[in-house]
Amino acid sequence: MPIDTVERFLAALDPRHREQVQGMPRTERERLAEAWETELRQDTDLDTLSELSPAAAECEAAARVAQKLLEK
Repeated sequence: MPIDTVERFLAALDPRHREQVQGMPRTERERLAEAWETELRQDTDLDTLSELSPAAAECEAAARVAQKLLEK
């Protein structure tokens, strides 16, 4: 069974942010996971990193989305 985007996003987050996001309503988690996917697709620096280490690129994108979450 393929892992869904929200689960992949949660796995890429650091533990502190993971707990914070898990406590949110499903719709908010989906919105953040969508923002994470967009970050992965659009950032050319992450494209380069993903060639070297896809997991590192996912973690970096998740950290960026989490940082935006904290800025609210």
